[in-house]
Amino acid sequence: MILTVTLNAALDVTYEVGALEQGGSHRVRTVRERAGGKGVNVARVATALECEVVATGLLGGAVGDLVRDDLDQSGIAHDFADIAGTSRRTLTIVETETGEATVLNEAGPDVRPEEWQAFLDHFGTLAASAAVVVLSGSLPPGLPTDAYAELVRRAPGRVVLDTDGTALTEGVPGRPDVIKPNADELRRVTAGTVSNGGNPAGASEVVSRAASLRAAGAGSVLVSLGADGMLAVTSDGVWRAVPPRVVVGNPTGAGDAAVAATARALLLERPWDELLRDAVALSAAAVAAPVAGDFDPDLYVRLLPEIKIEGLPCPS
Repeated sequence: MILTVTLNAALDVTYEVGALEQGGSHRVRTVRERAGGKGVNVARVATALECEVVATGLLGGAVGDLVRDDLDQSGIAHDFADIAGTSRRTLTIVETETGEATVLNEAGPDVRPEEWQAFLDHFGTLAASAAVVVLSGSLPPGLPTDAYAELVRRAPGRVVLDTDGTALTEGVPGRPDVIKPNADELRRVTAGTVSNGGNPAGASEVVSRAASLRAAGAGSVLVSLGADGMLAVTSDGVWRAVPPRVVVGNPTGAGDAAVAATARALLLERPWDELLRDAVALSAAAVAAPVAGDFDPDLYVRLLPEIKIEGLPCPS
């Protein structure tokens, strides 16, 4: 079973407009609302891939009720812990003319110390039955900055960590099996400037920065490079997966789709080349879907055999 953890779950609201002009008035073409947060998106994709999944985390208030209702209607198994605060909303504005997305994220509710302790017990019970645990997204106010490290240590199975900033740097010492920063997140948590990986020198720098996170405690590092694919730095070697073409659409759920593919590959004990090919094809297919947590299944199948896998030099 895959257990996904979303400590800062949300109701995701997506607006589609022709083009976004700062300071202007816009007519919204389409409005979509659904349960969200990165771990919820992972659970949605993994469920569509016919994996056994349970989504957990923290939910509260009327927004929390809407999230639970949507999960029920979507057929996603869940077991969230209650908190007194009201869960957040996120707003994504997608420009249909360009495919660009602007995301507005609320900070989330304050979590009380006793609520965190209760969740740790709740998590321990669920994690005991999980072969793979996915820890995704931001930490709501009130939680310790090393909250993810604590969850990693309590998980008996393999753990994938997908977060940013302090939550990532303080989560890595917990020794997660896989972390999945994108190039910008990698830049923020390591010294120096990280290229997007579009040339050999840039890829070398990404590998070096990823290796520093492995030295800090991460088992393997998967770096999302956007349209340039994905790079894996592992104890077995370094690989890069390159998609055949750029897919235009809403990129906000692409990373979550890649994490779902990663969790499934770990569950099935697939080799790194298969994991990377699947993650890149699925993330590109997610860009073609209008909202995070969905993907275009036909595009996914077409892209899989077209993903190029290449080995790169290991860091010295």
